[in-house]
Parts: sequence; C-alpha cells; structure tokens
Amino acid sequence: MSLRVKKYGGSSVATINHIKTIAQEIAKEKEQGYNIVVVVSAMSGETDHLLELSSSLYESPPPAREQDAIVATGEQKSSALMAIALEGLGCPACSFQGWQLPMTTDSTHSKARIQQIQKENILKVLDEGKVVVVAGFQGISEKGEVTTLGRGGSDTTAVAIAATLGADACEIYTDVDGVYTADPNICSRACHLKTVTYEEMLELSGLGAKVLQIRAVELARKYKVPLLIKSSFGGERYTWIKEEEGELDMEDAVISGVTLERNEAKIAVMEVPDKPGIAYRVISPLAEAEINVDMILQNVSIEGKTDLTFTVPSTELSRSRNLIEQIGEEIGIGGVRTNDSIAKVSIVGTGMKNHPGVAAKMFETLAAENINIQMISTSEIRISCVVDAKYGELAVRVLHDAFGLDS
Repeated sequence: MSLRVKKYGGSSVATINHIKTIAQEIAKEKEQGYNIVVVVSAMSGETDHLLELSSSLYESPPPAREQDAIVATGEQKSSALMAIALEGLGCPACSFQGWQLPMTTDSTHSKARIQQIQKENILKVLDEGKVVVVAGFQGISEKGEVTTLGRGGSDTTAVAIAATLGADACEIYTDVDGVYTADPNICSRACHLKTVTYEEMLELSGLGAKVLQIRAVELARKYKVPLLIKSSFGGERYTWIKEEEGELDMEDAVISGVTLERNEAKIAVMEVPDKPGIAYRVISPLAEAEINVDMILQNVSIEGKTDLTFTVPSTELSRSRNLIEQIGEEIGIGGVRTNDSIAKVSIVGTGMKNHPGVAAKMFETLAAENINIQMISTSEIRISCVVDAKYGELAVRVLHDAFGLDS
C-alpha cells in the first residue's frame, strides 16, 4: 500500500476549523487506500506564547532543558487534536509524541539533532489501518530528556520519518504555495518555481528563504527524499525539490532566486596578530558556544597585524562580542567593532556553473544603484554580498530585474 508523509505547519493548524478541514482531506485520502503519516507543528502563535510564559518567570533565557519541556507541548496539543478530529470523522488515528516513537536525538536543547527514529511503532499502527499523527519538532535524548529541533523543526521531523519509512516523497503543507524567485512581499514581480534542486534550496534556505528549515533539505538530499511544497489553503501551484536532472542547456535560467537575510550582524576584530592558528583562536570560542559564523574576510597583513571580519546571527551579536573580547585579551588584539545594520543579499542558481560573468553583472547592478558592497562570499551556485540594511530590499528588486527573473 502506498505511503504518504504529510507535514502541516502552524498556520495550517491555526484553529479548530483549520484542523477539521485538514482532517477531512486526510480522511478522504485514507479512504482511497493510502497509508498516511501526518506530522504537525504547534498551532500558529502557540510556541511564541509558551516562550513568553517561560520568559515571564525568568529574566535571562530560561534553563534550556525546561524551555524544551514547555515548548514541546505545543506540538503535543496539535497532534492530539488532529487525531481526535480524524476519529470524529470515523477515520481511526493514533497520535505520537517524539518520545513515543521514539525519535532519539543528541542532548543539545533547542537545537537537537536527530540520531535515530524507531519505525516499529509507526508500522504497527499503520498495519492496524490507522492514520499516524506525529508531534513534530521534538524528540528525546539518550538521557531521557525532551529535546526540540529548533524553529522549523517539524519539517526535519517529517523528512526524517519519510526517509526512515522509505516514502516516495514528503509533502510539506504551509501558508505559501511553493518557492518563488524572490520574496513576493519585497518584489512584486517574483515568479513561482515549479522545480528547485536540493542544492539551490539549501542555499535559499540558508540565505533567508523561510519556506523550509535548512536541516530538512539536508536530510532530504542525503536520503534522496523528494519534497513537495504546497499551500494548505488550496490552489494548483506547488514546487518540487529534488535532484538535478540532466545537464543544463545554455538557454536555461542562470539564476533561480534572489534572497535577503536581515538577521545578521558584522563583527570586525581589529589588529589581530597575523600568524598561523590565530583565526582558529578567534573563531573557536564561537563554535564551542554553537554560534554560527557565516561570511569571513581577512585583510592584507600590515606590519604583522591584520583585521578579521565575519558575520553572525544578530541575536548572537552580544554573546559573540563578549567571547571575542575575552579571547582578545589572551592573543592581543586592537579592538572589536560591530555593526547590526547590515543585510545579506544573495543570488542562487545552478546555472552559474555554465555561465561566466554572473558576479560581474551582480556587482555592476549594485554599483548602478550606488549600493556599496561590504563583504562578498561565493559558492559554486551562489554569490552573497553584505550591504547596508537600508538598501537590502532595493538590492533584491534590481537584481531580480537584472537577471530577468520576472519572466
């Protein structure tokens, strides 16, 4: 019997009426003879509400273990409600929390990584003819503690289950009808994309596109699970995320999308001793604190000193600066400068591999609008530029036009 793994985001299960509507659609598919596993996020706004409750009792970030314990209840609530709604329609269903599968993770609270999913309990319930409803976003550590996977973690839960069960695809239902060439809220001429490669989606997700959690795309690529992105509110549009098929033709699109990431900050470590191992000494405290360092730039050495500049999430700026200043006292630096008024604009596309001059065109386009580039980073299919935050949206629009993405 064909197996379908379907994930519904917070906006899709925002109210009881939303849950009823989705339950009706699932029940119809079940009647058609499909085995179905449903993964749900917390109801829209529920996670923020739970975080506010915990913060009201603790001025600093609450203990990570306890915060995971409370935010995981959001998905527990929505999964039980979905199972109840299905039962009310005469469609047998059974809900599972992360620990009931079990889905084991490491012990990193709020950013846990999946280690293994036991499929026996899921298969048993499917064999009984029931719909399986899984609380996304959560698992259990080897110590027996509730863990969560980070924002968007239900996407990762769904892909991991699809890979474990050998599903043909994983369907992701959300409040958008797929992937666009740019954020339609920024660029009114953004176009819908029917197909995106894993590599492109990895770059887009990592650069600010909010359609999918990047770890979900990584898992999908690793286990070759095609992803179908659709709106839970109906409509004919969708986007497939899957492997690149065949060689690109010269006439294929060079660029697939333009993204904007606002939530970044820049740190410049001044007058760093220019000697082997010093970059490691500067960056390693951030890695140990699980702070993601993105773009890195090192200036030319002058009299044995250089400047090291990099970007971090803006929410981690204060913590990052404190760590750098601490290590700076040991290695001897000239000072630390920060800037949280930046934005990262990026162009992404597998077509770059076959077309020279893409970077030059991007830089020329930004220069024509008098937008100064502060940092540059590239990969085989992506070019990113850090610019002043006030020019971020303008940069997206002019690059979208320059590369003909409106067509």
